[in-house]
Amino acid sequence: MSDQDINADIVEEATSSQRTGLVLPGQTLPDKVYIIPIHNRPFFPAQVLPVIVNEEPWAETLELVGKTDHHCLAVFFMENPPEDPRHFDPSTLPEHGTLVRVHHASREGGKLQFVAQGLSRVRIRGWLKRHRPPYLVEVDYPQSPADPRDEVKAYGMALINAIKELLPLNPLYSEELKNYLNRFNPNDPSPLTDFAAALTTAPPRELQEVLDTVPILKRMEKVLPLLRKEVEVARLQSELSAEVNRKIGQHQREFFLKEQLKIIQQELGITKDDRSADADEFRARLEGKTLSDQARKRIDEELNKLSILETGSPEYAVTRNYLDWATSVPWGLYGKDKLDLKHARKVLDQHHAGLDDVKNRILEFLAVGAFRGEISGSIVLLVGPPGVGKTSIGKSIAESLGRPFYRFSVGGMRDEAEIKGHRRTYIGALPGKLVQALKEVEVMNPVIMLDEIDKLGASYQGDPASALLETLDPEQNVEFLDHYLDLRLDLSKVLFICTANTLDSIPGPLLDRMETIRLSGYITEEKHAIAKRHLWPRLLERTGVPKRRLSITDGALTSVIEGYAREAGVRQLEKQLGKIVRKSVVQLLDDPDAKIKVGQKDLEQYLGLAPFRKEQVLAGTGVITGLAWTSLGGATLPIEATRIHTLNRGFKLTGQLGDVMKESAEIAYSYISSHLKQFGGDPGFFDQAFVHLHVPEGATPKDGPSAGITMASALLSLARDQAPKKGVAMTGELTLTGQVLAIGGVREKVIAARRQKIHELILPDANRGAYEELPDYLKEGMTVHFARRFSDVAKVLFD
Repeated sequence: MSDQDINADIVEEATSSQRTGLVLPGQTLPDKVYIIPIHNRPFFPAQVLPVIVNEEPWAETLELVGKTDHHCLAVFFMENPPEDPRHFDPSTLPEHGTLVRVHHASREGGKLQFVAQGLSRVRIRGWLKRHRPPYLVEVDYPQSPADPRDEVKAYGMALINAIKELLPLNPLYSEELKNYLNRFNPNDPSPLTDFAAALTTAPPRELQEVLDTVPILKRMEKVLPLLRKEVEVARLQSELSAEVNRKIGQHQREFFLKEQLKIIQQELGITKDDRSADADEFRARLEGKTLSDQARKRIDEELNKLSILETGSPEYAVTRNYLDWATSVPWGLYGKDKLDLKHARKVLDQHHAGLDDVKNRILEFLAVGAFRGEISGSIVLLVGPPGVGKTSIGKSIAESLGRPFYRFSVGGMRDEAEIKGHRRTYIGALPGKLVQALKEVEVMNPVIMLDEIDKLGASYQGDPASALLETLDPEQNVEFLDHYLDLRLDLSKVLFICTANTLDSIPGPLLDRMETIRLSGYITEEKHAIAKRHLWPRLLERTGVPKRRLSITDGALTSVIEGYAREAGVRQLEKQLGKIVRKSVVQLLDDPDAKIKVGQKDLEQYLGLAPFRKEQVLAGTGVITGLAWTSLGGATLPIEATRIHTLNRGFKLTGQLGDVMKESAEIAYSYISSHLKQFGGDPGFFDQAFVHLHVPEGATPKDGPSAGITMASALLSLARDQAPKKGVAMTGELTLTGQVLAIGGVREKVIAARRQKIHELILPDANRGAYEELPDYLKEGMTVHFARRFSDVAKVLFD
């Protein structure tokens, strides 16, 4: 007979019994039930308790029980459970078990839990399914024979009295148990007897004997001694506890009370006045710290002063604040550096795409420290356009070293007291930022970042740049003096990292104390990698949008970079991508099931028309493409020259040019005028020509000497009436004798040329080394001519 047929028979039997109408209680119990063995102790018919079994292999059994109308199963106690519950010997089951009704079944953590309501004793009559769970048996329900009514009643009253004696002795039984007992009827003693047996802590074997005893009188005779024994054990435990309490004499009691009183007084601060409590706190802070003799002497003097002053006096508050700061400095506490170059490279690569030359420079710096065994006396200056990752590189250096990181911006700082602290006599005086940093990081060798150091201000209150000289000089900061503490601090182990957009506004003496590392702008490929690996995933995480619901194609990323975010850094790129994400979120809220993939054609919908179009490089007679450096990165700089008329000699300049650039234009005009014959032009061209030289984007101020050869080339092209070679950009300073001098910002200018798809450059020969140091990916596909004199430039442009 199959399992399905057996299950169908059980359901049919239960439903047919209900259709017969009113039946006796004994007839409603099913004669075919599933069984589950339990292992802790026998389950009695009078109990209602939660039962927990393993999900494997009893889940199917409970599912089948749930499909029956009676929701009943039989539980049998098994004293020695087998290793595999799916295979056990049926002969090991006791004669009697308990039929229970299952309520509130649930599963959690591989376990099944249900509330079992005991109904009746049950005995196995035959096995219908015994080889593997679910086990199905035929059962019957043994009935107790009639016993003398008076004896049964007497035993019932004895059981109730014993249970009532147990209640005050054992706190586990509460008022609910008293109410439960009140519902029992001595005239129906079977549930009472089973309930009394369930209350005891008797061994499972003895409890199973009670369950196997069907006649009520014999069962009561077994249960009453078990219950009396439980009462005696509880009474004995109660007497032992009382005896132990009596043995705690007066001496011990007084000891405990005194200790409690001490703790209460300490908590309330009754035992000490405020001065003593403050002094003890400050002394406790100094434990484990290594102070200099000067600092120890000064702090001891202040502590003695604190013990004399009245707590309400203003001098007390000043002295207390001073000691609060002086004892918070981590004197002599140093963190251990992680001088592991592999770990440092992993951290830098994980947080930054591109910048290989900068990473290598930082690793060289760390390698020197690893070789020495410590990194000290170093001040690093990171210079580059906004948004290229200067601040985040500082954080990465701190993480790779395992040092705490503290950052504060000095941009716009006008008061030197921000660096060196105020005098203690001033109201509201505070130590400088460096002491505050040391207090927060709790070690003397953190990484401290001074952001925007090129934007330091100056006022009548002092010059912060000059105050930084002592801080950033490895020879002086061994004994840095803070005006508030008036104590010497050793800052030689601190790693200072400064950031700046340009070096022009940094005072020379301050710049001389720092080791400069330049960060140039990113090319399109680097920006694409940064957007894909860092910016886009971070924006999705911030907005909580799953990756599967919003994505962007590689082509769209490239279009955003070239059409909407051409700056040297990636800050504008992040803003544009954030705009795409925000507008996409609006669409996702309107259609919760939508999945958006942003392509190139969708960009105008999200970002509008691109502000940057593919620029046509200006070409023609008198037009030359130059290269310029700005604080925001490199840029191309077209220069135009034209002859207005031939009525008189003249030279006009436009384009909002600075003084240096005007001088370069005058030099270029003079040089070309005096060497026209040498370069194949009409020697008398400029004698009668009024020439206009213009640098487009007149609203943008421009200055610097590096456009000298560009201006000279434009004038020579005009004089020769010959267009220069197409697709060539140049930069270099020109002298009156035709020498081409070195310029700065080679990397930025090469990046600007690549951005405009210009792959042929003219650079000063003096910058050959700077060009050779560029990464290979920047030099790939580039043709570079190095010029010593202007004649080298003319050969390239005009053969």
